[in-house]
Amino acid sequence: MSNYIGQVIGIARRKTKRARMETLTQGTISNDHGLEGDFRGKPGPRQFSILTEEGWKEACKELSQELDWTIRRANLFIKGLDLKKTVGKQLSIGTVTFEITDELDPCSRMEEQVTGLKKALTDNWRGGILCRVISGGTINIDDRITLEETPIS
Repeated sequence: MSNYIGQVIGIARRKTKRARMETLTQGTISNDHGLEGDFRGKPGPRQFSILTEEGWKEACKELSQELDWTIRRANLFIKGLDLKKTVGKQLSIGTVTFEITDELDPCSRMEEQVTGLKKALTDNWRGGILCRVISGGTINIDDRITLEETPIS
């Protein structure tokens, strides 16, 4: 049953490790490459990363700073969905379906960018989620997102 609706508000990729994030208005997603042009997109449980606006705002509030979401280095920025404790469930965005594989724990790179950011992202799943692509397609800014309440069988 799909009863939660969210919205895509940002798409980003980086071509190489430590490269600056490039924002997009549309992204092609595949099982083989994750987000087209993103260096991390190989198949597996860490293929794609998603950050919520709500979690990001909480982290920024804790730091008393307004920061651009791309500092987090996630592929997708969404709003309207609570993704806490959703491992094993699936997200659908148009024809694209992801399996949520884990909480995205912040790494030391966050601390390099902004002092205190790693800690601010650690609480309450603020760091986002990791996913693997189940079925590919195209994602656009403003696309609607459905969180499937039943785990993938």
